[in-house]
Amino acid sequence: MAKLAADVYAEALFALAVEKNSTDEWAEQIKTAELAFSENPDFLELLTHPKITREEKLSVVEKVFGGRFDDALTGLLTVIVEKGRCGEIPAVFRNFLDKVREYRKIGAASVVSATELTDVQKRRIEEKLLSQTDYKSFEMQYFVDASLIGGMKIRIGDRVVDATVKSKLDRMAGSMMS
Repeated sequence: MAKLAADVYAEALFALAVEKNSTDEWAEQIKTAELAFSENPDFLELLTHPKITREEKLSVVEKVFGGRFDDALTGLLTVIVEKGRCGEIPAVFRNFLDKVREYRKIGAASVVSATELTDVQKRRIEEKLLSQTDYKSFEMQYFVDASLIGGMKIRIGDRVVDATVKSKLDRMAGSMMS
């Protein structure tokens, strides 16, 4: 249910951003707010604390965001506080930024490999992904996991391509067991 509410808030904000032609500006503001929340976890704790009144929470939101962010963003945070959904603010931010990326045709991919990839390998992976998808560009994240033995695992959204030696060995072991 919580995910559903975060999606509803993000979708409403995104629709308004498109209508006002403000997706880029609002995405930057939300990234700034997201950073503020991640660097100051006590801030979210304050907004979700049951002993702090709704009025005090609204005052804090207005002091922190009012005048620094677009009125629509501050208004959304106000609505979230009024509805008692402060714990969902990070999910709303994430969902909004995901919608903006999709709107701009920017994919988000994570690549896990057994060893560090070179810049040339990274460029080839991105080029291959661009040629096989409708995205114009990718925000790439690279991770190293030596337990994979070799190969790599690529995730784009809910799609996963697992070409690791570890997964091949696991499949072989499974087929030998049956």
